Amino acid sequence: MKKLVAAMLVLLLAGMLVAGCGGTDKKKIVVGLDDNFPPMGFRDDKNNIVGFDVDLAKEAAKRLGMEVEFKPIDWNSKEAELNSKRVDVLWNGLTITEKRKENISFTKPYMENRQIIVVAANSPVKTKADLAGKVVGVQEGSSSVEAVEKDAAVLKSFKELKKFGDNVAALMDLKAGRLDAVVVDEIVGRYYIAKKPGEYTILADNFGSEEYGVGLRQDDKELLSKLQKVMDEMKKDGTSAKISRQWFGEDIVK
Repeated sequence: MKKLVAAMLVLLLAGMLVAGCGGTDKKKIVVGLDDNFPPMGFRDDKNNIVGFDVDLAKEAAKRLGMEVEFKPIDWNSKEAELNSKRVDVLWNGLTITEKRKENISFTKPYMENRQIIVVAANSPVKTKADLAGKVVGVQEGSSSVEAVEKDAAVLKSFKELKKFGDNVAALMDLKAGRLDAVVVDEIVGRYYIAKKPGEYTILADNFGSEEYGVGLRQDDKELLSKLQKVMDEMKKDGTSAKISRQWFGEDIVK
């Protein structure tokens, strides 16, 4: 009888330990991001992941009482990474679109953005109409692709819409003359252009405006509610504005 009781106690303790481990797991949030998307999320010269969205996510996780892990992913497969539970949220300049809403849930928009057209400083291309017969670059899996595809007449006029793994590669090809233009998120585009004064020009024309939100699995309603609450608090108490000024020199949080 004593042996039976002892065995039951061992099983009970093991169960408690397993349950404890499960609780610990839930105390961490894994953020999926493209680590080559400055200033939202990228690696600094010491290979640390930094950025505006990274700082927002760190502050939100702290307020939620959770650890945060930043996991670089193939941005073209972001929805699969999220729904297979390899990451818990997508937080890296993620544009809210009706198509994406079919597979993931979003927080309220926290930033506005435009899809700008970048050309070389000496380019003869001055308008969208001038892109006829030209090779235009975009980041594969980005909202830039959707924005260009919406403008069917202009897209049809291109010689080629060339897709790249990241915006850095596209802008390098533009500089080298292998592209005539790059369509890119305004926030990331202006960040790169500021680092290369005199090399690029942004056209007055663009491919529309959009809004950024944090993406979550559709069944993570509780996490979405809690995250939205702390993001609202961060905006109300000025924390989001402070982080924005550190990265952009002004408060551009929506």
